[in-house]
Amino acid sequence: MTPQQALHSAPVQRITLAQGVMGFRRVGQAPQVSHVLLHGIGSASASWAYQLAAAAASPAHQVLAWDAPGYGDSTPVSAAQPDADDYAQRLWDWLDALSVTSPVTLVGHSLGALMAARAARRRPERVRRVVLLAPANGYGDATPDERERVRHTRLDNLQRLGPSGMAQARAAAMLTPDARADWLDAVRETMAQVHPAGYTQAVHLLVGGCLTEDVRALTLPVQVASGDADTVTPPAACDRVAQAAGVARVGLGAVGHACALQAAAAVNALLDLPPWSESP
Repeated sequence: MTPQQALHSAPVQRITLAQGVMGFRRVGQAPQVSHVLLHGIGSASASWAYQLAAAAASPAHQVLAWDAPGYGDSTPVSAAQPDADDYAQRLWDWLDALSVTSPVTLVGHSLGALMAARAARRRPERVRRVVLLAPANGYGDATPDERERVRHTRLDNLQRLGPSGMAQARAAAMLTPDARADWLDAVRETMAQVHPAGYTQAVHLLVGGCLTEDVRALTLPVQVASGDADTVTPPAACDRVAQAAGVARVGLGAVGHACALQAAAAVNALLDLPPWSESP
């Protein structure tokens, strides 16, 4: 099944908050939300296609995947250069609006890990565990020159190439060279739909964020996992996040950064979601 086909069971929904609109996908038959999935900087809720499809008919799960503020139909946060607190607050406002009361498994992929860890740090009583997939640490602990280099490079690429051009240039780096063509198409399609304003805000979060600082402050269960062939957040970088959490990194096999797609079976098992077959 292609990612696009998998998403047929998880159409985008919308809810209006005081701060604006939130777009999200919601599946599963359980009475309470069990999992909340937060995507990365060049992505959207569509990146969780195989997790959403697996949970769609499950009586034991209810899964939410948001389009982060500034992505899809979601209203951006108000700060021009937001930090993780801005996204964490929007997350809890959104879950309050959906009447989510039970502790959830909070899952962050790449930049979404910064959002997930800060949200868990702010409201630990509402989180059962945190799972960080291919986590981006951010550059908050880098030198000022390095932070500005990353900011300039990211925003210059956006200005020069636009979302479609970035998707053409960057999508292949999210997967290994042997990945299925429909997976690459899905990554490219999702990346091409990012909004420049939302992406720009996310770049500021990436530049200023420091995941390991938040992870060290967490007192609830944390798991860190990534692909062993990830060139975006390489295993050594993810190992440092895991060490900050006091755990060992879980290797997801010879897969790239888009591990929820390329290693769906392993990711679903890690998240305690229904199994997924990666057969075409």
